[in-house]
Amino acid sequence: MAITVNIYYTGVNGNARKFAEEMVAVGVVDDIRKEEGNLKYEYFFPMNDTETVLLIDSWVDQRAIDIHHSSEMMKKIITLREKYDLHMKVERYITDENGIPKSDENFIKN
Repeated sequence: MAITVNIYYTGVNGNARKFAEEMVAVGVVDDIRKEEGNLKYEYFFPMNDTETVLLIDSWVDQRAIDIHHSSEMMKKIITLREKYDLHMKVERYITDENGIPKSDENFIKN
């Protein structure tokens, strides 16, 4: 089981993108990717909303997320979120243990 959290960071005047860029520049993103249990930590930029950044953040289980949330890393993230005055919308997904259904495989090009 993996848990994936989609976090939509929204700000003004390009602040969401500046936040993501600073997270990368100061090494926070690399450090998070090295944390035990992290599977993915990637930023994406929606084409139709220049004031939002999507973070796809995936972990092996809730325990890994809890450890991350209690780490010094979280304090750095919160400080940067406040610096850029970002608001968040969060979606949470749990991986389907059965994988991709056979009926969907015809629509996927590898």
